[in-house]
Amino acid sequence: MHELSICLALLDQVQDIARDHGATSVDRIRLHIGPLSGVEATLIQQAYPLVAAGTLAEHAELIIDAIPVRVYCNQCGDETEVKPNRLLCGRCGGHHIRIVSGTEMLLAHLEMTRPDD
Repeated sequence: MHELSICLALLDQVQDIARDHGATSVDRIRLHIGPLSGVEATLIQQAYPLVAAGTLAEHAELIIDAIPVRVYCNQCGDETEVKPNRLLCGRCGGHHIRIVSGTEMLLAHLEMTRPDD
């Protein structure tokens, strides 16, 4: 389960950001995860409490937003949302496409508490 190591790396990043801002705790973490990222959101949710125990983010709410797969078609120039298992242009059906989104796992938002808040 590589999601455990992903969670460890995520928490390292979150704690570094929190410390850089002088935070005493992390209240909310928002991730964007695309279906082509190779990361299972449910496994991240399950691993998170184990990894976060004893950290600044121990009680943080973890929110995971599913990001759709979007492609740009080199044939018709349109950008469309497609299914992860059907990487064709949603407008013309062309297969000369470039994936625009859906492959990412991104730390999108972090809410923290600082002593002066």
